[in-house]
Amino acid sequence: MKKRLILTIAGLALATVALAGCSSTGSTAAGPTGTSSKSAPVATADALSTESTKLGTIVVDGKGRTVYLYTKDTANSGMSTCAGQCATTWPAVTTTSANPTVKGVMGAVGTIKRADGTMQVTLNGWPLYTFASDTAAGDVLGQNVLGVWFVVSPSGDKVTAAAPSAAPSSGSTAGGGWS
Repeated sequence: MKKRLILTIAGLALATVALAGCSSTGSTAAGPTGTSSKSAPVATADALSTESTKLGTIVVDGKGRTVYLYTKDTANSGMSTCAGQCATTWPAVTTTSANPTVKGVMGAVGTIKRADGTMQVTLNGWPLYTFASDTAAGDVLGQNVLGVWFVVSPSGDKVTAAAPSAAPSSGSTAGGGWS
């Protein structure tokens, strides 16, 4: 238990440093073709599916990892505003298909073209991401990080419920003073 707490605190400290790029007001948004960060394409049959977690039924990527939306993005804009270090901490959910397959997802699924040529999966027009600190299927540590990252429901809406034992939210000073 103590070892897990130490590992969690270390992971949160690392994520805090990495998230600095996500919370700055001077972040560089890419043009209409997406960001300049590279992400490996999803290598499974379904780009998105659903799983039951502590937050209820949520959307996961082809590897079973929790999917998030970033409220600093604009739905249906055709671009992602998460670039550089932000994109390292929050990798884009990508696909090799212009029409990604889904299972259990009811929202409108699409793609946007990124600057590196890969296609990022969207749900109801929102670019989708995973969180580098989620190390196993079912992890939801990115829920409400900085008050701008949220788990996605099968209908494509952000889930606003707090995750039990999740990373601190925007108002917390625990875990390294996230703000």
